[in-house]
Amino acid sequence: MRAGRAALALALLLGALAALAPPAAAHEMRPAYLELRQTGPEHYDLRFKVPARPGGLRLGLAVRLPPEAEVVREPLGRFVDDAHLESWSVRVPGGLAGRTVVVDGLAATLTDVLVRVEDLEGRVVARRLGPGTPELVVPESPGPWARARAFTSLGFEHILEGPDHLLFVLGLLLVVRGLWNVLKTVTAFTVAHSLTLAAATLGWARLPAAPLEAAIALSILFLGPEIVRRWREEDAGHGAADTLTLRRPWAVAFAFGLLHGFGFANALAELGLPEADVVPGLFWFNVGVELGQVAFVLAALGLARVLLAVRPRWPLVLRRLPGYAVGSCGAWWTLDRVAALAGA
Repeated sequence: MRAGRAALALALLLGALAALAPPAAAHEMRPAYLELRQTGPEHYDLRFKVPARPGGLRLGLAVRLPPEAEVVREPLGRFVDDAHLESWSVRVPGGLAGRTVVVDGLAATLTDVLVRVEDLEGRVVARRLGPGTPELVVPESPGPWARARAFTSLGFEHILEGPDHLLFVLGLLLVVRGLWNVLKTVTAFTVAHSLTLAAATLGWARLPAAPLEAAIALSILFLGPEIVRRWREEDAGHGAADTLTLRRPWAVAFAFGLLHGFGFANALAELGLPEADVVPGLFWFNVGVELGQVAFVLAALGLARVLLAVRPRWPLVLRRLPGYAVGSCGAWWTLDRVAALAGA
């Protein structure tokens, strides 16, 4: 059993390291948003929201329309919070259907752009553009699932590119014993963050971003000592320590899941979606988040099963490493985010 626990720990640690790979460009990973709304047979209003940094610096992204497009209202731009918002109007002879819209500059960033095109009949096309796919050919007959695919993809990639959320899930898996308890705990986390994601996106509740990010980091730090306490008790041959986290991990997962849901909502709110897209966008974004979370849990447990079959004899330092890694990352993020909050 001891070797099996060590194998599970190392497997989950590898999952955490994979999740932590892209944090260096976290600011650039915030999505941009481009809206093209048709107002006449050949006329369109455009709104382009680009992530920005303190000091008035915005990412170097630019919209490229077909060469024959004519500007009929000059671009008007302003900085709003941590984004630059630009709006203008164009005339495109023959309309945009079947034509290509390109976002230049994506190859130099880790940013995605959610593009929304609405025609005169109210039909909506939504696509995610990224560094490898910076252009969209506007379809002549939009399919009914285009918007769903875009928001699902956005939610899926958001959680897989969010090391803090995945590290919290990893910490839960390291604390919990038994498949049934894993299911209860992950379900409680899912239900909780779905509730606050919906509440915040619909405008019923909201938490400031900076204190919220610090609280999410603190939730990860909280799990570190619980993981180590669990392993020390088991290595000593005793039962689990009598703490709320070890007795009822699902309750702790639910409580902290409420915080993480507000974090997901901030990512969706940054897009500034039109009212008609808020509810369907919320639903499909949450579907994508859940699919990403399930994929991470299955990958971690699958790797653990493989290592359990091998049953290697890991040294003590490797058995302890995952718990300390979770706690250390949580501590670092907490200090970093609290310091940023104090200096704001």
